[in-house]
Parts: sequence; C-alpha cells; structure tokens
Amino acid sequence: MTSGQPLLSSSDSEPPKRIRSIGSFGCLCRDASLTSSNCDDNQTNVVEVNAEQSEEEQEGDLAPLESLFSRNPLKHPYPLAAKREVYSAELQSHQRFPLACPTLDQKRQVAWGSMELASCNITNSAPLGRSGAPYMVQDKSGKSQRVRHKSMQFEDNQLCEEDSRLIYINDPRRTNEKYEFTGNEIRTSKYTILTFLPKNLFIQFHRVAYLYFLAIAALNQLPPLAVFGRTVSLFPLLFVLSVTAVKDGYEDWRRHRSDRKENNREALVLQSGEFRPKRWKDIEAGEVVKIFADETIPCDMVLLGTSDSSGLAYIQTMNLDGESNLKTRYARQETASAEFEGFSVSGLIRCEQPNRNVYEFTANMEFDRQKFPLTQSNIILRGCQLKNTDWVIGVVVYAGQETKAMLNSATSPSKRSKLESYMNRETFWLSVFLFVMCFVVALGMGLWLVRHKEQLDTLPYYRKRYFTMGKDYKKTYKYYGIPMETFFSFLSSIIVFQIMIPISLYITMELVRLGQSYFMIGDKHMYDSASDSRFQCRSLNINEDLGQIRYIFSDKTGTLTENKMLFRRASVFGKDYGDYEHVGDLLQETNTAGGTVHRRKWKLKSEITVDSKLMKLLHKKSNEEERLAAHNFFLTLAACNTVIPIIHDDMEMIEYQGESPDEQALVSAASAYGYTLFERTSGHIVIDVNGEKLRLDVLGLHEFDSVRKRMSVVIRFPDDTVKVLVKGADSSMFSVITKDIESGDHLWHETQDHLTQYSLQGLRTLVVAARDLTALELEQWQCRYEDASTSLTERALKLRQTAALIESNLSLLGATAIEDKLQEGVPETIESLRQAGIKVWVLTGDKQETAISIGLSCKLLMTDMQHIVINGNSEAECRNLLADAKIKYGVDERNENLKQRSGAESNNQGLHYDTKSFEKPQWNSVKEEKLNAPLALVIDGNSLVYILEKDLESELFDLATACRVVLCCRVAPLQKAGIVDLVKSRTDDMTLAIGDGANDVSMIQMADVGVGICGQEGRQAVMAADFAMGQFRFLKRLLLVHGHWNYQRVAYLVLYNFYRNAVFVLMLFWYILCTAFSTTSALTDWSSMFYSIIYTSVPTIVVGILDKDLSHKTLLQYPKLYCAGHRHEAYNMRLFWITMVDTLWQSLVLFYVPVFTYRESSIDIWSLGSLWTIAVVVLVNIHLAMDIQRWVAITHAAVWGSIIITYACMVVLDSIPVFPNYWTIYHLVGSPKYWITILLIIVVALLPRFFLKVLGQIFWPSDIQIAREAEVLKWPGHVQPKGKQAST
Repeated sequence: MTSGQPLLSSSDSEPPKRIRSIGSFGCLCRDASLTSSNCDDNQTNVVEVNAEQSEEEQEGDLAPLESLFSRNPLKHPYPLAAKREVYSAELQSHQRFPLACPTLDQKRQVAWGSMELASCNITNSAPLGRSGAPYMVQDKSGKSQRVRHKSMQFEDNQLCEEDSRLIYINDPRRTNEKYEFTGNEIRTSKYTILTFLPKNLFIQFHRVAYLYFLAIAALNQLPPLAVFGRTVSLFPLLFVLSVTAVKDGYEDWRRHRSDRKENNREALVLQSGEFRPKRWKDIEAGEVVKIFADETIPCDMVLLGTSDSSGLAYIQTMNLDGESNLKTRYARQETASAEFEGFSVSGLIRCEQPNRNVYEFTANMEFDRQKFPLTQSNIILRGCQLKNTDWVIGVVVYAGQETKAMLNSATSPSKRSKLESYMNRETFWLSVFLFVMCFVVALGMGLWLVRHKEQLDTLPYYRKRYFTMGKDYKKTYKYYGIPMETFFSFLSSIIVFQIMIPISLYITMELVRLGQSYFMIGDKHMYDSASDSRFQCRSLNINEDLGQIRYIFSDKTGTLTENKMLFRRASVFGKDYGDYEHVGDLLQETNTAGGTVHRRKWKLKSEITVDSKLMKLLHKKSNEEERLAAHNFFLTLAACNTVIPIIHDDMEMIEYQGESPDEQALVSAASAYGYTLFERTSGHIVIDVNGEKLRLDVLGLHEFDSVRKRMSVVIRFPDDTVKVLVKGADSSMFSVITKDIESGDHLWHETQDHLTQYSLQGLRTLVVAARDLTALELEQWQCRYEDASTSLTERALKLRQTAALIESNLSLLGATAIEDKLQEGVPETIESLRQAGIKVWVLTGDKQETAISIGLSCKLLMTDMQHIVINGNSEAECRNLLADAKIKYGVDERNENLKQRSGAESNNQGLHYDTKSFEKPQWNSVKEEKLNAPLALVIDGNSLVYILEKDLESELFDLATACRVVLCCRVAPLQKAGIVDLVKSRTDDMTLAIGDGANDVSMIQMADVGVGICGQEGRQAVMAADFAMGQFRFLKRLLLVHGHWNYQRVAYLVLYNFYRNAVFVLMLFWYILCTAFSTTSALTDWSSMFYSIIYTSVPTIVVGILDKDLSHKTLLQYPKLYCAGHRHEAYNMRLFWITMVDTLWQSLVLFYVPVFTYRESSIDIWSLGSLWTIAVVVLVNIHLAMDIQRWVAITHAAVWGSIIITYACMVVLDSIPVFPNYWTIYHLVGSPKYWITILLIIVVALLPRFFLKVLGQIFWPSDIQIAREAEVLKWPGHVQPKGKQAST
C-alpha cells in the first residue's frame, strides 16, 4: 500500500465507532478511540469465550477463523497451531476478568448482566442504535434466540448479499425503479388538516377522566336526564379539550413550518453533466450531490470526492449528536480523483438496509471496474455540517425518513408522576363517594314515590297526565313509572354531582407545572457560565417527583468529574515521571544550558507542563535503550489516534480536535515533549519531532472496541521499516506484551506498580507498546485485512480476529496517567444529598482503584466505612461472596433495624429550635447503635454478569440497600440500566439517574427522573433526559429547593382541588335530600359550570406556582428538611381522609346556616342559590388563604380578585331577564342578614380547622413548621432533637 491511499485504505477506515458489535451481543461503547485503561464509563468488560472453556472446545471454535480467510490467496500461511496461538492471544487479554457464559444446562434467560452470551462459535453480530442492545438467550433446545428489552428495540444491522440495497450512482431512476425508495421529504409533524381533529381527540381521550365527563355530557342530552342545559353541560369538557387542542395544534404548526423550511432548501445535484440547484425534498437515492463549506448535508451520502486531493473532509455532527468536535470522513482513493461535471459517472453501491445505528455503515462499491469496501468513515449523514473543507461530492444512499437522523428522532419514553398515580387512588375513592350519594338519592326517590304513590296525579312534578286544557289534555306526562324514575334519578344524580371528579385538576396541574418550569429555568443559581447553559425542563410531567428522590445513580466521568483530561504522569521504561515545570521555561533553560534543543515552533492552545528529567532524556544524542523507548513512547502517543490538528495564526497556534478528550490530552502531551502532530491526510501523517519533520505512511488502523480494549496503527517509516503502535487498557495489554529476556521481569513489574499508584491517585491509566513487523507478517496481515474489510457479513468480528495477528508479542514502552478533575462543588453536593436521606450510587466504567479514589475525594466514601468488594468470576463465586458478606456484616439485621428506624422517624422525627445553641443542625432520630461501621459496596461489571440474573438479584438488592454507598466499576451501559431497574422494581422509592454521555442514555430512561449534564461527551444524555443542567452541583439546588417546593405545591394543589369540588357537591347533596330527592338545583347551570373553571381556578394556579413554605437559604442550610418528601408529609391517605372529614363539616355548615337563617323568611330558592354560590366561593378562598405561606402582590390579586370576579359574574347573570334568577343579587346585597350569614358561614366552617392547625403546630410541629417559625421570627438558633429540647 502506498501513502497515496486513504488513511484507512485497507482498514475499517472510520472515525471512532461508538457502538460496536461484539459476538452475539451488541455492546454500547461511547468512545471508539481508547485512551485510558480506566476504560471510562463507556468501556465494557467483555470476552468472547467462557473463561473455563476447555482447550478442546477452543480448538473446535477455531473453525470460523480458519474458514474466514478461505478466499485468501495465501493458503494457510500459518499452521493450525499458529492460528490457535494468534486466536488465543485475543482471549488472553481477558483472562484477568473472565466473563463466563451461562451454560446450556442452566437454561436460564440472561438479562441486564449479559454482555457476551455465546461462545466463540456464535458469530452473529448486531450493531446497535443509540441506547439499546439485543441479547441472546437459550431456549430449551439449546438454540440461541435474540431477545430485546421492551424499551430498547433496535433492528439488527446485519448485511447479506440478498438483503442488501443497490444504489446505482447517478442513475436515480434505475435505483428507485425496483426498490421504490422514499423521497427526501421529511415530516416531523403529528397531524394534517384532515387528521388533526380525530387524532388529537383520540390521544386526549386516553385519559379515563375525559371519557367519564363525555359520558356525563351524553347522559345530559337525554330528555329524562337533562338536569343542566344541554349546551352548558358540554362546556367544561369542551373547554379542557379546546385548550389542549390549541396547544397541540400550535406545537404541530411550528413543526409544519420547520418541515417546510427544511424541505424547500436547495442543494446542487448532478443533472445532465452539470450541477444544478434542486430542492431537498426532490432529491432521490442514487443522485450525486455537491455540498459546499458550512452547508448542511441534506441526506445520507457516500463520499465520492472532496476539495482535498487526498479525499479528506471534516464534518461537525452537532445537529446529530450534539458534539462540537470535528470528525474526519474520507472519499475512497478510487473515486476521489474522478471527474464528475461534464462526464458520465456510473457505479454500484451495495449497502445495508436503513437502520438507526449512526456509528456504523457496511457497504461495498463497484467503481471503474474495481470493488472495494465502504465503512462509516466514508459516509456523511443528514444534519451534519461541512467544515474546513471547500466542497464535497457524494451519492445519496438514504433519503428522507430512511436517513439515520430521522430513524433516531424518536422521543424518549414518557414518564408519569408518582403523585399523579397516587391521585388516581384518591380519585377512585371519590368515585365511590359519588356512587354512594347517587345510590342514596335514587333509593330515597324510589321510597318517596312508593310512599306518595296515590298522590302522584296531584303533584306538579310527578303527575301522570296533563290536566291543562288544550291539545295535551289527559295525555301521558313525562312519567316512566317508579322503577324507571328511580333509575333516571340515579343517572341524574351523577350529572348533578359530576364535578366530584375534578376535571379541571388535570389542566390546572399542567399550567402549574409549566409555571414551575419557567422559574426553574430562570434560576440564575443553576446557570453554568462555563458552558453558557441554563437549566432545561424537557419534561413537564414529573416536577413534583424531584421532591421525593431516594436513590441517585450517577455516572462518574463528565458527571462528577470535568471530563477535561490533563496529562499528569508517565511511566517510561520502568521509571516514573511527574515533576512538572512550565514547558516554555524548561525549553528556555535547556537552550541556555546546552543549546541542543530546537526552539519550539508550535504553540498549544492550552498550556502543558512537562517533567524536566523526561524532557532531557528525550533530547539526549544517544541510542541507548531507554532513550529509544521514550522516543517510541511519545511517537505512539502522537501517531496512534484519530485526532485532527487544526493550525491557527499563520502556523503558530495548533489545536487538536478529537472525539475523545483522552486522545486530545495524549496528543497535546506528546506535542509538549516535542512530538507535534501537525498534518493528517488520508494516507499519511506528519509529526514535528523536535524541529524535524517525520512523515509516516499509515497502512492501516484497528480502532478501539470494547472486546479488545485497545487501538493499533500500522506505520511505515521513511526507512521502509514497519511498526505496529498500540495503546490500550492494562487488562488487555499485558496479555499481548512479551517480557524482555534481558531486563527480566523488572520493566514489567515496575510498570504495573506505577499503574497501581496512578489508579490509587484517581488517575486514568493507559499502557503503550509497539513492535516491528516483518515483511511476511505485513503481507499476511494485509491479505487477511483486505478480505475482512471487504466482507459484507460480520465485518467487525473478522477485523477483530485480524487485529490479533499483529497485536501480539508487543514490547512494553510505558504507561500514561491522565487526571480528570472533580467538578466544582461535588463533595459538598454529595454530603448535602446524604444528609437529605438520599443514597448516591456511582456507576462507572473505570477501574476499581480509580473509582474508589474518586469516591474518597468526592466524599462519597468515608474513611470509617467498611468496604465490601464483590469481584466474582463465576455464578457460584458471586453467590458465595454475597452470602458471606451478608453473614459477616449482619445485613438482614441491619435491614430490619433500618425498617424499624424508618417507621419511628415517620412518626417522631422533628427538627426543634433551641435558642441556646449555635451548632450545626442535628436530625431527630433514634440513637444508632454503632456496633458496626457503615458499609460501602464495591462491585465490578464481571460480577454483575452473573448477579443480575433473577435468582441473585434479590441477594444483591438486600446487600446494596444495607450499604450507605454502592460503587459499581467496569459496568456496561445496559448494566447501568439493570442496576436502576433492580431498585426501581423492588421498592416504591423514587430513583434519579444523572449522566453526560451516550452510554448513560439507557440508565437515564430507566430511572423515574433522568438528568443530563451538558458536558464534553455530546448531548445524547441531554436529549434523552427529563431535565438538563451544566454542573453536577446544581443537583443540590434542583432537589433540595425546587424539588421540595414543587412537591409541597402540587401535593397541596391536589388535596385542595379534591376539597374544593367535594364541598360544592356535598352542598348540592344536602339540598337534594331536602327536596324530595328530585335532583333539582337551586344554582343556575352557569354558576355550576363556572365554579371550578372561573370562580376558583386562578388562585389555585397562582399558589401552585408561587407559594413557598421555606426560603431557599433555609432549605439549603438544613438538607434534612427534604425528608418530608420521603415521608409523604404533604400528600398521603391520612391527609386525604382528614380533608374529606373537614369537607363534610364545611358542606353542612354551608348548607344549613342559610337554611336556618332564612327559615321564616319569604326568600325564593334562586336567591338562596345565589347566596350559596357566593358563600362557597368565599369559603374555599379563605380556606386557601389560611394555608398560603408566602403572600405577594399577585397572590393577593388572585385570591381576593376571584371573589370580586364571582360577584361580577353573578351581577351579569342576574341581570339577564330570561334567567330564573333575574335580579336576585340586587335584592340580597341590600340586606344585612345576607352579609352576616356569609360571615357566620366562614367562621363556623373554618373554626375547627383553625383550632386543629394551632394545636398541631404547638404540640406536634413538623420539621417544616419549626424551620418556618425560626425563619419568620429570625431566631439565631438552630434545630435540636426533641430529647434535648427544654419543655416550654
């Protein structure tokens, strides 16, 4: 191969593939370019065979490897033994952490823990989409079957000849004639003009309450049941449906507008030998398109040529995955030099069917009588932008809805508030009350009719025949007999009492959540100036759940840490380097002393510190072994990567763009030591080695995957020597490194000791090695590589097996250590969350030692904790480790004590103010018997493979919940989701997951609440999350302040709405009992309809948005106040029943006080109804006013304004002559008795509630009441346990 060929000309020439196929299980991996043996959160621990597999079985499994290269002209270049050795070299890298598969006789389905569930002879690869992975299970016959988790269903991405798609280049008619591909028009809208009404109504009526009110409105249309006016009865439901429809319609109109704008954009398409403008929506598969710099790609295209002579192009995928780093894409050398304008261009692309996997593309191209493979690095996707490249030309392979961007545009699963689910329970009880009242009315009606059966002809309402003279004389009146009248009375009662189920509550909750989100987004304390990102509310359904979180599952890298990597230490040839000086000062000093160092030409965008001893070693004029090892070490760091150098300021400033922050840190470190990568083309790289330009031909690149856990590049030097440069995780590297006979075990052991030290310091480690390739090895590798890279089936597996040929017998060069600093405020946030009764579990892909070190530095792990370490390599071993830990630390007893203590705290826990003490607040709890230190569980991903099977999950759950801290290391993305599901499915506690990368998406979607960090790893986590923020420390304010406020507000909102509607219905119930069960009403139809929509709705919404029981300073100062949400203090069954009893009393007072006041007067029923309307509105507003904690101007306006609006509406309604209540309000307001009656109702109805509140706050105050009292009175003291508080 020559340097003129593409950089990855014989390779899988794609930039980092973030999601790889691994045997029979598609494992998610965020970074394809490995830069740390800590493996990051996205690196998984996977093997391809059972660690306990016999040697005979392994030999038998070599059949696929032998047959893999049957078409190779080199017929068996290696003997079978050699092939076995090469194959096992790939496997030995995992023997330190074997992942045995469930055997056939176990016949058990493997769920979350499964990462590789088949032995080597199973080779079905399945590249995956963004957040899901299929897994294999074995049926009774022992055959493997593919199973998918319900929330992670992604199609298989395998390609075979007969299932492939044929794209004829520059011939869209032939391309689309057979396959009928979709056009490039996209549609993100839900509705059209014709489908909007039926489809929107269908979606809205998924709420059962809407069906209930629809049935009520339909019943009211029947003549025997027309209690209200037929039009009036439809008003509440139509109002709610209309408001929601208008909102949905506006949102969809915006989508339509965006779609039209997108579809009518223009691009240049090759037509009749020249490029002409064409609208995006008219572009078809097979057409050749030309894109210029900074333009957006209109569809998925295979690159044919670029403005760069070597076929190189740079793209930005911000619109696709949120990442701002530039990525490289390449046109194949066979097409890069072709002419398109004025020439006839033809060719054939055989590619896979459309799928969601944005990180892989498998295809072959036939062009100019040549056939060659295409990979993900040869395709540019819709939505990407062309950068730093004048133009590119490509052929369309996927268009419109078939593009990968559109296939991945599905929204994250909807989540439902836990409080809303509780609300359904109370709604059921209200329904029971409703039917009991209706039954009482119907029974009373039936008994009354039987009792007055002989008098029915003389009663005006129940007479059987007309007595009036005229055409209706002696005709049958609307009387249907006693049984039917009783039944109709039951149905009429349902109509009268319909608002017992508060339909307005649904829309009120939506408006309140919207207002809460507005203030959360505008909170300046949650604004991150570094990333210029504000807090985001991406879901409006679960605001109140933020106040009830019990478990937080957190990623580490980029979530607890900054994900800004700094090169800190290096182990080179067995020596540790890490005493840093500023690079500029050091070079100046070295120049002055010896004058041997070339003046640095390149300036890095960020300053790097270097070790003076290592710098002097590199600049020695000797060829001793140590100096050559250091040279090759930094040469590997500069060459073995996919980083893109970008030069600024006339060749002075250089900046590195890469998909992995680790890679950028390593290349920057190499530059600081004099090995500057400053040019990368499709076939070579150029490195400035201390002022001398070194051009290296890139013959091939094996990118990182989570099976090998390493990356290698094959380089030809100017003297025609060929080397393979490798870097990777220590767990995979030492198994392919050969010990030097001369130095013995010294270099080996010294490097391993340094790696252990680095890990204990919380640094991310990586091992570097290299070796020379002989001509025979190079030829054999090239032939097999060519065959594997052109394969249309199982390409990734074959490339991994091919990489094993050269990634063996390596010479150890050294190791690197990169620091990922903690974010600001992380330790303080975790401590506050712990005080708030929230358990924080960290799920990371890092090494165990690194994770523990970070856990100690962020105060997650305390020095007095007992560490329980579970590192098992088999199911039996994991079972024994769990059982031993439970016995040793008395887990069952701890859990029992924890349950008892939780019950005691629910009843007794309280914060009490003490004016004599100025110490930190203490929590009121039963004194813990500190017989045992607090526990911390540390478990690795290998163990989770076996533990996350159904029969061991309960053991893990018991042990984990007894620990204060759980730290999971080396976990895969699906294992993260499995840990969340472990807790979520076994408890009623609320869970929250927080992360920043694509590998955290499944965890975020599994948790009750998902939070995304706007970090360095793109925006996949943000796009899948319910809330998003810039820093982990904002989680403290989000939960302790906004979560507490939202929970208290919405909980009170629900209870108040139940009370408000129930008191009105019960008032009507008492009236009906006094009117012969006739279901007549003293209130007008409009007053009944306006009650919950106009008269009393606004104060509820305002209080639900603005009320604050405590200030944010108090809530942050006393994190344990958050536990009120854990104990459901603001909303529980006890409060519901107390509210209903209070409602019963108030309704009795509301009805009987006016009855007794006016019992001897001549007041008509409509005047009394007018009085009841005003009285109930004033009563419920005063009731609300008693509970408001924070009065502001808008609160006053809402509460008192609603009473004024009610009077105004009554005046308007009573001024219409056609209404039966005409002029009643004018007669009433002039009477003192009217005003005294209203005042008497308010006092008598609310007096019991007032006394109970006073007694409760004096003798049984809650934490919130004590803290509020201290806050309002500005006492300088703090809270003390009850036992220490002096009696008052």
